[in-house]
Amino acid sequence: MKKEYKMSEARHQELKDELNYLKTVREKEVAELIKEARGFGDLSENSEYDEAKNEQGKLYSRIAEIEDILLHAVVITDDDAVGTSVTIGSRVTVAEVKSGKELPEYKVVGSQEADPMNRAISEDSPFGRALMGAKEGDEVVVEAPVGEIRYKIIKIER
Repeated sequence: MKKEYKMSEARHQELKDELNYLKTVREKEVAELIKEARGFGDLSENSEYDEAKNEQGKLYSRIAEIEDILLHAVVITDDDAVGTSVTIGSRVTVAEVKSGKELPEYKVVGSQEADPMNRAISEDSPFGRALMGAKEGDEVVVEAPVGEIRYKIIKIER
């Protein structure tokens, strides 16, 4: 199965900007740290050198990660939203069926933009998967550690 990272144009641009920063500014900073640490003497007992090399490893790992994400990125625009069903970019209001309690609005986003603390849920999460494709008035079932939870979709906005 082909790996895809669905994201907004804004997130795509953020990643491109971060990659540019890491490859230009940050890479030079880390190279300078390594150069300075070499000047402190014996490399076998040089903790500054070890730390600088660890930092370099983290940097190259993050660069590779971002390059992979951008290589497999699928940019979702508002034009991709079809009809009145839940898609990436939809803002959804739901209510628990059992209690009737209406929950604050959620935004369905790609996995690279998920931020549950700010009510941005990934389409790959159990809740996001349950919502995808549903329409206003539909009931969806979410598999949770406490068992199945049923929600009714109250409102879908773009």
